[in-house]
This record gives sequence, C-alpha cells and structure tokens, in this order.
Amino acid sequence: MAGLVTDWIRVPVGEDASRWTTRGGCRRVLLVVHNVTSATRLLDVVPLFRDDLRIQLLASCTGSSPFSAGVAELLSSLGVPVLPWEQAKQTPVDLALSASFGGELSGFQGKLVVLSHGVGYNKKLATPNTEHRTPNTEHRTPNTEHRTPNTEHRTPNTPHAPVFGLAPEWLLSDGVPLARAMVLSHPEQLGRLREACPEAAPTAVLGGDPCFDRILAALPRRERHRRAFGVRPGQRFIVLNSTWNPQSLFGDAGANDPLPWLLDRLATELPVDDYRVAAVLHPNIWHGHGPGQVRLWLDRAERAGLTLIDPLDGWRQALVAADAVIGDFGSVSYYAAALGTPVLLGTASDEVLGATSPVAAFVREAPRLALDSPLLPQLNLLLTHHQPITSTSELTTSAPGEAAGLLRSLFYEVMGLLEPTEPALLDLLPLPDYRPPTRTVPLRVRTRPGPRPHEVTIERVAEGRYGPSGPGSDHLAVHEDTLDQGLLGLADAILRYGEADDPRIGPPREWAAATLARYPNCSLAAFVSGPGTCEVLLRDRGFVRLTSPSLDPAAAASALFAQVDGTTIPRPLPRMELTVRTGGASHAVLVSPVP
Repeated sequence: MAGLVTDWIRVPVGEDASRWTTRGGCRRVLLVVHNVTSATRLLDVVPLFRDDLRIQLLASCTGSSPFSAGVAELLSSLGVPVLPWEQAKQTPVDLALSASFGGELSGFQGKLVVLSHGVGYNKKLATPNTEHRTPNTEHRTPNTEHRTPNTEHRTPNTPHAPVFGLAPEWLLSDGVPLARAMVLSHPEQLGRLREACPEAAPTAVLGGDPCFDRILAALPRRERHRRAFGVRPGQRFIVLNSTWNPQSLFGDAGANDPLPWLLDRLATELPVDDYRVAAVLHPNIWHGHGPGQVRLWLDRAERAGLTLIDPLDGWRQALVAADAVIGDFGSVSYYAAALGTPVLLGTASDEVLGATSPVAAFVREAPRLALDSPLLPQLNLLLTHHQPITSTSELTTSAPGEAAGLLRSLFYEVMGLLEPTEPALLDLLPLPDYRPPTRTVPLRVRTRPGPRPHEVTIERVAEGRYGPSGPGSDHLAVHEDTLDQGLLGLADAILRYGEADDPRIGPPREWAAATLARYPNCSLAAFVSGPGTCEVLLRDRGFVRLTSPSLDPAAAASALFAQVDGTTIPRPLPRMELTVRTGGASHAVLVSPVP
C-alpha cells in the first residue's frame, strides 16, 4: 500500500529486538487499522493506556480496505511503530484492537477485541465477495478458504442481506469466533447478534460508546465550540452531513440527486447573518475521491461561506455546536439525533440498513427534506417544531459516560494484567481553531431604517437569487478577492479582510483610499481587521472605526452605509452608536471617527 511501511521493523519487535529495545518487557497492544474511519475509533481508546510503562503500542494496516488513502499520514501522526501487515500477523501480541472485521483477522498471534466503527451495527451488506483478498497474495496464510473478505465497498442487493458485523460471514473462522471479545454499546445489539450468529454471542461485552462519551463530555463547552466555528450571537449553526455510499446525501444514486439543489440553496438562500453553515463528510468521501476533488466540487459553496470540517478532528465538535443537521442514514446524523439536535434527512434510503436496527427506526421517523420547496422555511419549521426522537439517545449506549472504565477493564483482563489504579479517562475533545466563514461571492444587502434614530435592520444573502425581498433599500457588497473582478466596478461597498499591519496590503486607510479612487462607483471601503472590528472609509464622509462584540464587521459596514446614505448626518461622521438588527438578534455598533 502506498505510503505504508513495507520493510519489517527491528525495534521494538523483530528477530533481534531485544538487542536494541530500551523497555523490552512491555505487553504489546496492536492497533489493527483498516482505513481512516476505523482508525478514528481506535484513537478514541488509545488514551486508556496512558502512563502505563508496561504497555507498548504497535500499529498495522490490513490492506483490505479500498479506502487506503490517508492511512499512512494518520499512522505517522500517531507516532507509534508501524508494522507491515505480514510482520503484524507473525508477531506475538497480548492484545489486538480492531474497529472492523475486514482483512485477515484469523491469523493473529494474540487475542482480538473488536470495537464498532460506527454507532453500533446497522448497515447490511451483500454476501461477501471472496475475490477481494488482501493485496500481498504471495504471503497468504495457508488457510485461505477462510479468509475474511473485503466487504466495505459493496451495497446490499437483497432485503434480507446480513448486517455487517452481526453475521457468521464476518464473525467466525472455521465455526469459531474470530474475536476474544466483541464490544457492543447496547443490549439491543446483543439481541440481534444472538439471532444472527449465536456462536459469537458469548464473546459479546457491553462496553459503552467511547466516541459518544467524548461528545457528551464536550457539551458543557458548547458555546466555546460555537465561537470556534465563527457562530455569532443570534446565528443558527447548520451542519450538513453525509456518510459514504451512492445512496448517501453526497451520493448520486437515483433520479433525485439532492446535493446540487441543497448546495445551491445553502449558499444563496440563507441570510448570512442568521445562519452559519458547515459540512461534515465521511472519511471515505474525502479519501475515496481525494480532498482536492471534494474541495473542487464544493468550491462555490465554500466561497459562499460553507466551512468543510476535518473528518478526523472536528466533526464531533461540530455536532456539539450545531443547532440542526441536514444528513442521511449515517452514524453522524444518528449521533446528532441522540443529542436531541433536530435532523432533517436529505436522503433516507433504507436499502442499506438492517430493518430492525436503531438507525433504520430513526430514518423512518425523522423529517425529510423537500426538494420542491424553499429551504429556509423548512429549516425554520424544523427548528421551531422539533420533537426529539427519544429512542436515539436511549439506544446509542446503555452506559453513557462509562465506556472508559468498561473498556480499560476489558483490555487489561484480556492481557492478564492488573489495571492501573488511576481512573480510566478518555481525552477531551480539543477546541477547534477559530474558523470564521470566508465569503468572496457578492452579497446582496437589503436594509431598512428602524423606528428609532440610528437603528437599521439588515439582511445579507450570498448572490441574492433567492432574496432578500420586501421593503427597504438594496446595495451590493463585494469582497476584494471575488473571482469575478468585474463585479468590483458595480459594488456599492468593497470589503477586505486581513491584519491591519499586513505590509502586503498597507495600512487600512491607505488601502481604502486607493480602493475608492480605483472604483468611482463605490461609496464605501471596509477593511475587516478582527472578529469585531473594521476600518471604514466613506466617500466624502471620512474614516471611522466600527466595533461590535457580536456582529460581523462587514455587516456593520453595510448598516453604516444604509444609515448615512441620503441623510443629513454631519460630515465628517460624528461618534455615534448604531443598533443593527439581523433576524432575531440585535447588535450594538460603535462608530468612532479616526483622525
């Protein structure tokens, strides 16, 4: 596999490892990685071995998944020794951890524990295709007729196809369970396991859901996560989510592909000061099609303010921060519903789900996106009349907040090792980097004066094809870096984002003066220098600084433009305070003349 090690390593395992290893008496824990998706679930439990000088972590990739991209980089960032797959199968280990049943899992020299890489076991797959064997065929183990096949890229073709992870095709080798322990998050899964593969039922262990526990632990920091994603007071944070699969929201199966319609509406229908939009896409989309291709597909949406969330590090924080999710039948949408977050299903195919699974029940109950109606009223209805689906939270885990203790006890029992005396703790979700939206598409701005002096109501929409409408005055605000540079000659307001001391751009006042000189039809040039600050030059009215703790400075500049346009406010502008209303929020903006 490209990017992964092929030469057998010599330290800390290998034929002569004892000569070179500093701590040679450690118990060995092998992380069995199939792809980035399964690796993320293994990373959840790595902290359970922290501070234990008796443990040596190792990692290896099965090579069985068609989604191999990104694995080498992830393993490199983990910073533990990576064994070629053939060496991993021949190296004695005390515990092997896997989050999938793909690959040759029957040949380990150690006890295998399998975790789920989603929210339980829900997706059904066709009968395994034994032609898809691991790539390195010259090193096959002798018992090839029982090799676990690669089933990840196959979709079901019968209504009664087995659920992946709960059927003999994956759980047994020669009639014997592959795993020493199979971790389940809820007794509901045990009931289906007993029905589908009773031989494997004795290996089942209720261990909770470490992924969901980390989400729950982050809820008290929800406002911090919202601020990190650039969500301002009064805004609603909408997260677009898709699993991988032709039937998914991002997929193109069927006659009614919802994605083009949805991307267009998200980009151009939602008022930008009322809604903040981000997207969480399954790692198999990112690494199957390539991050560059995904970004190219979503280029216009990003220029309109959509933020793409890293599928490894940021998706859980996005769920914590979200006001609503537009998703599908994947685990992320289910986790959102389990948190009580409103979920609108953009696609709801039940072809890939086990009929009795919790996700199938969720799909049957959740509201659906209507492609023949505007998006904004649907979102407003979803947020206003949301009724949580209680079964989602009840069936996600039977031991909320307890996965760390349950799993560490299991791992150490399998290794025959006494647990550390310190509490078992998972890592807290890190606070994401600050990522406000970047909009370089033109903004159509509608304003109207309020009932009191210095009060303005404003609505800004990207490109403006679906709004704004109603009474008021319109103007065009354009980012200086818009792709269509011809729009700058038509703009009423030109925007620039950057550091005030950036030597490439020059001081804000000089930039603003040069901009107004270059574009004679433009009335206002605004240099946004911080989350709540911008410097504005209005033609014939002087240079001012706008500050607001809650409003986008570019919106404040448009509100100022509307306030002074055609009025008798003195020249130059005096110090004053504006009240700017956007949707359901009210914002104070201080206007300060700059000498």
